[in-house]
Amino acid sequence: MKKPALPALPKLNLPKVDFRAIAEDFKTLDPKDPGAWPLGPRIVILVGMFLVLLLLAGWFGWQAQYEELAAKQQEEVKLKDDWLSKKKQAVNLDEYRNQLAEIERSFGALLKQLPNASEMESLLIDINQAGLGRGLQFELFKPGSEVSKDFYAELPITVTVTGTYHDFGAFAGDIAKLPRIVTLNDINVTPPQKGGGEILTLAATAKTFRYLDEEEVAAQKRKEQEKAKKAKGAKK
Repeated sequence: MKKPALPALPKLNLPKVDFRAIAEDFKTLDPKDPGAWPLGPRIVILVGMFLVLLLLAGWFGWQAQYEELAAKQQEEVKLKDDWLSKKKQAVNLDEYRNQLAEIERSFGALLKQLPNASEMESLLIDINQAGLGRGLQFELFKPGSEVSKDFYAELPITVTVTGTYHDFGAFAGDIAKLPRIVTLNDINVTPPQKGGGEILTLAATAKTFRYLDEEEVAAQKRKEQEKAKKAKGAKK
């Protein structure tokens, strides 16, 4: 079955533009009598003036608005990113709380391994006894000056002992098993002298730590603030 033929569209008779005639009209324009200008040049000049006004308005009037629009678009992207980040945090809030609780428990367990001021003396005795228990001879056991940190103080102890290599290893193992945190640093082992057999000399710095109470923490913060003020005053 044949499809019915579509009706033919009417032909549009558009007026033809004679550009040569318009160009000739421009040559005969009298600038002193615009009212007598032909229609073609008047339309061209009006359109040109309109385009120039648009360009001037866009450059002087709309440029600031374009810049403001671009800034707002960038701000919108940033706000969306912030919103997505906060949304993820809100979704995982319970998990974050559980992680924080676990961190606080772990921190509390570590904090218990730091002795307070009253326990430091017994800890020094434990370190000494650990060496003597392994047959080491202490030539030097000298606690140094405390160095205060954010919430704890560090006490270095200069230690020099003599003994065998295996005794040194056992001594280090006993130090690691102490209920309080003690580290051995700057270890230097001197080989035995002639005729000294297997006896070695070990020099090291044992460091132990204690936590600061609230008053000591407050005093530490005051010192830091005073140092910061003095530094600012020196810069001025």
